[in-house]
Amino acid sequence: MKIFHCVIFLILCLPAMAQKKSYPARVDSLLALMTPEEKVGQLHQISSPFAATGPITPTGNFQQQIREGKIGSMLNVTGASRTRQLQEIALQSRLKIPLLFGQDVIHGYRTTFPVPLGEAASWNLQTIEQAARIAAVEASASGIHWTFAPMVDIGRDPRWGRVMEGAGEDPWLGSKIAEARVRGFQGKGLGSIASLMACAKHFAAYGAALGGRDYNSVDMSERQLRELYLPPFKAAVDAGVATLMNSFNDLNGIPATGSALLQRKILKGEWDFKGFVVSDWGSIREMQPHGFAASLEDAARIAILAGSDLDMESRAYTQHLASLVQQGKVPISLLDDAVRRVLIKKYETGIMDDPFRYCDIATEKQQFNNEVNLDAAQSIASESIVLLKNNSSVSGGSALLPLATSGQKIAMIGPLVMAKKEHLGFWSFDWPDDSARIKTVGDAVKQRLSEASDFFYARGCGLNDTDTSGFAEAVRVASQADIIVLYLGEERAMSGEAKSRSNLHLPGVQEVLAERMAALGKPIVLMLGAGRPLVFEKPAKKASAILYTWWLGTRAGDAIADVLFGKINPSGKLPMTFPRTEGQIPIFYNYLNTGRPFKNETDHNYVSAYIDLPNSPAYPFGFGLSYTQFKYGAIAVNTERPTETGTLQIAIPVTNTGKKAGYEVVQLYIRDKVASTVRPVKELKGFKKLWFEPGQTKEVTFQLTTKDLYFYANDLAYIWEPGEFVIMVGTDSDNVSSKKITWLK
Repeated sequence: MKIFHCVIFLILCLPAMAQKKSYPARVDSLLALMTPEEKVGQLHQISSPFAATGPITPTGNFQQQIREGKIGSMLNVTGASRTRQLQEIALQSRLKIPLLFGQDVIHGYRTTFPVPLGEAASWNLQTIEQAARIAAVEASASGIHWTFAPMVDIGRDPRWGRVMEGAGEDPWLGSKIAEARVRGFQGKGLGSIASLMACAKHFAAYGAALGGRDYNSVDMSERQLRELYLPPFKAAVDAGVATLMNSFNDLNGIPATGSALLQRKILKGEWDFKGFVVSDWGSIREMQPHGFAASLEDAARIAILAGSDLDMESRAYTQHLASLVQQGKVPISLLDDAVRRVLIKKYETGIMDDPFRYCDIATEKQQFNNEVNLDAAQSIASESIVLLKNNSSVSGGSALLPLATSGQKIAMIGPLVMAKKEHLGFWSFDWPDDSARIKTVGDAVKQRLSEASDFFYARGCGLNDTDTSGFAEAVRVASQADIIVLYLGEERAMSGEAKSRSNLHLPGVQEVLAERMAALGKPIVLMLGAGRPLVFEKPAKKASAILYTWWLGTRAGDAIADVLFGKINPSGKLPMTFPRTEGQIPIFYNYLNTGRPFKNETDHNYVSAYIDLPNSPAYPFGFGLSYTQFKYGAIAVNTERPTETGTLQIAIPVTNTGKKAGYEVVQLYIRDKVASTVRPVKELKGFKKLWFEPGQTKEVTFQLTTKDLYFYANDLAYIWEPGEFVIMVGTDSDNVSSKKITWLK
């Protein structure tokens, strides 16, 4: 029987394996036939003029340019019919090389999932991978080969709008989520059914832009770069990511698009990355206003020498690269290397052998309203909600949530109660039937209430206006209720690219509306919809319960209602630290201690502290409550003196002491007490999301080896050092049990 299985394996798999091995040889044969202009064409990417996501540069007759082999890929072209039409034009070119179609499939295609930062709050790597897998299935059925995701930038500054697109502030968690999203998008591998080429972006350190202003400069040591900002990219490369995108920012005075350190030395050298690098939109051309390139020709030369393979929307390569090679200013070997990388991916996706394999209209229709995908989106959305507070009153007491479905008078107040498209968030697709297929939170709540309950609603105000004329109605409606559910937040377009904000308070007059509601003296459930951490300390003080709902996608209404009424016990944990006010930014849990460390909130004399503000955040990294309670016991280890070749076994009992079943995210942190380079006060090194029945105790175990202790020394050597460590396990980064151990050489 085993011999039979081996024979079947050889029959089915060896042809594909042999074909994959032949790709480099086939590419070399194709390169030998190509003119310099045709080679450059493979490195030239333009956007469809009908759905641009950046500033368009006039192209002329782009269809004729495709026929001439002068365009190798396009973005913002969707639909099996449209991509087929353009692919047919590409096959009219001399060498009949098909186009790659790329698209910003960031958190779903037809089915929209939570914005990535919200999804990261689930701390569930399996569901994060599942969301990317579903997005790949739907998008690939619509003719798309390549997604410009995942964004794996570390974000420590919530003023930067693109934090919504990433996984938060921690390099360890960010690395795990990067791996999960790459696996989800690429499925069983490029060329398999319903796979998308993934693109890890933005390389690198984009999330550290000064002042949280998008596109701004970044200035940091290479040690900090390698320790905090590069690990998620390395994880994506190790997971087999097909492409990387460079970033808009300069890094220590060198635009990332022109950085040989990033692209040649680290990525293609140290990491041996075999895929290709695409510029961000126009970032080659933008080296001119940076003051790094004297002309578009100079920018083309700098970019290709630095390792930027494909030019998105700059027209720098198509205008100048062939002549730069002819003049000897760019070695032909570098041009060939870039083209080879692109062509290899075209072979691996299968479009070189079947250009229309992603252009099946019947498959596209099957995926257009897939109920299984929608149910998955609802489940993932409910896991992403974070419970930040839950008292029966402002002063404390038993829990207000979950609400009962009968016997209560509930008033829902706020601009998001009856919103629809706001739930989709930035970087999502608008479909003509969205107004019909997206359920509001208000409607979802009404559906769950019995006839013995009363439902009242008033909008109160808009999300970002100064009109208070709706306050009177809101007060009148809320006065009739036992409980007020107040749903406030950002507009959909307030978090995302080019959406930096200096003021993170609730926009418009929403805080004033919250004050009017609080003045009624009724219990308030405050819900906040946003793509980033907001500052909401005043409304929070007056609320009995707080749910942070992010932008949750197509099924947000049902997901939120399920949590409000307790069908789902919330389990989300914050992937970013929430500041009390903008003056604390940047704020993050894994900071370095000083020679005069902060002591407590009352003693601010000659220590690293504010005199007018606590050091502590509003909500720490990893924070999130449940409708039940968890008790952590003492940490036990297999040895208090592990050795270099040994493994430290860590165990801690965790008990659900409440009356409801639920998930708990048990988090493991370490601190290296003394090192040759100052180490953070805490570093996440593991977590487990586990289900607990009421009263159940589980012994939660972790393992650490010296591999988990490595860091970059001042000379950039990657080392670990023996000595004293603190092991911490808990429910969030602030609430942990700890144990000291000494790691021996």
